[in-house]
Amino acid sequence: MNPKLSLLQPYPFERLRQLFAGVTPNPAYRAISLGIGEPKHATPQMLKDALAAALDTGLAGYPATAGEPALREACAAWLQRRYGVTVSPANQVLPVNGSREALFAFAQTVLDPTQAGATLVFPNPFYQIYEGAALLGGAQPYYVPSVPSRNFAVDWDSVPEDVWARTQLIFVCSPGNPTGAVMPLDEWAKLFELSDRHGFVIASDECYSEIYFRDEPPLGGLEAAVKLGRTDFKNLMMFTSLSKRSNVPGLRSGFVAGDAALIKAFLLYRTYHGGAMSPAVQAASVAAWGDEDHVIDNRRQYREKFAQVTPLLASVMEVALPDAAFYLWAGVPEAFNHRIPGLSADEAFARELLAQYNVTVLPGSYLAREAQGVNPGRGRVRMALVAEPAECLEAAGRIVEFLSPRA
Repeated sequence: MNPKLSLLQPYPFERLRQLFAGVTPNPAYRAISLGIGEPKHATPQMLKDALAAALDTGLAGYPATAGEPALREACAAWLQRRYGVTVSPANQVLPVNGSREALFAFAQTVLDPTQAGATLVFPNPFYQIYEGAALLGGAQPYYVPSVPSRNFAVDWDSVPEDVWARTQLIFVCSPGNPTGAVMPLDEWAKLFELSDRHGFVIASDECYSEIYFRDEPPLGGLEAAVKLGRTDFKNLMMFTSLSKRSNVPGLRSGFVAGDAALIKAFLLYRTYHGGAMSPAVQAASVAAWGDEDHVIDNRRQYREKFAQVTPLLASVMEVALPDAAFYLWAGVPEAFNHRIPGLSADEAFARELLAQYNVTVLPGSYLAREAQGVNPGRGRVRMALVAEPAECLEAAGRIVEFLSPRA
C-alpha cells in the first residue's frame, strides 16, 4: 500500500460522526442539518432537459479528455462575460469532473517531491482536499492563518521567506470556505510578485464565485491578473464548478483555465488518469454555462435567506454577513469553553446543540489544523445555509433558544 495514505487525517464529517457517537437528539424536534455544504436549491430544468436529450447519443463512444470544442468555447465565453477575460478555448481551457478532483489531480501534476522540502501552501482553515493533495503528492503542507480582525483575510505576510523559497504550489480559495472572504487586488498582486520571485504555481479555487452578497461580484484570479497586466496568466490556474452555481453537485462538472503551459501538462496527466467528461454531461454543461437567469435566481434565494437568518443569529453569537459563499462562520460563546472535558468549545457547542435541539453544525476546529501554536477554527462553527428558507430559519430559531438565558 502507498505509505502516504497513512498521513491522511479523517475527513471532517467522519470526525463529526465520532463526536456525535452516543448522542440521542431531542425527539421533540425534527432533524435539521447545517453541517454539509451540499446545495439543496432546485436544479434548473433546462439543464436536466439538455442532459436527457444527450443521453441517446452521448454514451456510445469514449470522450476526449480535452472535451468537445463546444464546451471549451462555452467556458471561455462565460469567462469573458463574467470577468472580461479572454482565453483561448483551444489551449487555455480544460473541462474537469468537478473542482474537487481537479484540485487534487493538479497538485499531482505540479508537485516535484524529489526536490528537498517541496511545500504546498494554503489557507487555514481550509478545504481538506488541499492537505490531502500535498501529502499524497509528497509535499509538506504549510498552513497560513486567516485573521478575524481583517474579515478573515489570509495572512500571507506571516509566511517566512524560507517557506516561500521551497514552495511549489499555493492554493487560494476566494470566496473562501468556510469564511466567505474574498481576496482583493492588492493581495493578488502580492502573490503574483512572490510567484515571479520563487517560481511557484497559484491554483485559484473559485467554486463559490457566483453566490455573493455585495453589489460587486467577487474578483477572480484571472481577472486580477488581467487588471495587473499579466495577460499570459503565467503560473496561474483558476478552478470553477457548476455544483454551487447551478445546483448540480451530482453532475460533477467544472473547468480550469489559465496558463497554456500548465493546461498542456495537466491535459497529459488527465489523459493517463482517466479524467474525461461524459459527452452527456458536457452537453448539459454547455447549456448551464450559457445561461445566467438561473444563476441570478439562485443568488437571490441565498441573499433573501441570509438577510433573514444572519441578524437572528447575530443576536446571540458573533456572526456577520460574509462577502460570499453559503456559509456562516460563527463564533461560539465563551461559556462553552471547558464545558465538556476533552472537547473544544466548538465541539461542545455542536454536541449539545444536536442533543437539545436536533440541529447539526460543523465544529470549526475540524476545518483547520493547529499551526504556529494556534488552530484558527477553534471556537467557531460553520453553518451551511443550503436548505429552504423556512428550514434555515427554524434552525436559527432553535439556536437562538439554545443560547438564550433560561428563565
